[in-house]
Amino acid sequence: MAVTLKNRVIEEPGIVKDLFNNPRYAIIWLVVRVWLGWQWIEAASHKIGNPAWTETGDALKGYWTNAVVVPESGRAAISFDWYRSFIQGMLDAEAYTWFAKVVAYGELLIGIALIVGMFVGIAAFFGGFMNWNFMMAGSASTNPLLFVAAVALILAWKVAGYIGADYFLLSALGTPWGRKKVQPQAIPVLSREPAGD
Repeated sequence: MAVTLKNRVIEEPGIVKDLFNNPRYAIIWLVVRVWLGWQWIEAASHKIGNPAWTETGDALKGYWTNAVVVPESGRAAISFDWYRSFIQGMLDAEAYTWFAKVVAYGELLIGIALIVGMFVGIAAFFGGFMNWNFMMAGSASTNPLLFVAAVALILAWKVAGYIGADYFLLSALGTPWGRKKVQPQAIPVLSREPAGD
């Protein structure tokens, strides 16, 4: 991909172009994908069997309640007031009763999609979005590293699932911006007859 600035074309380095576009590098993305997918399945496995996540939502309620607290001294878990207001609004609406299920089963679905290699860019986007929200709520833990891996998979979406279901899915479905029917053009045939008689 090239960027044009006032008649200047700025090319990306060849290794970057290859890394994110060339199927030869699919093995690297397979390793990243499976590792990240396993992290999501591991996180989901602790939640799905727990009634505090899948029935009452009390686990998420506790997490949100701790996150919105502003201590008298020291630093609050949430740095941005607008995000604290958002989480407080979710608490006030008792959204944790249904949102905890979305988190638990969403983590599982993201993990499965990444391991299988199905719509890798979309799965990585939702995984990264969850990591971002966890970080915004003050939970660093492994989230920064998982977020970076998700962003890398989003950038490599074309080849990240090449060794996986996307090999078939992207070939069959294409992309929304590439579904136009292109009329084949006639290719001129060059004559191989000797010149001059």
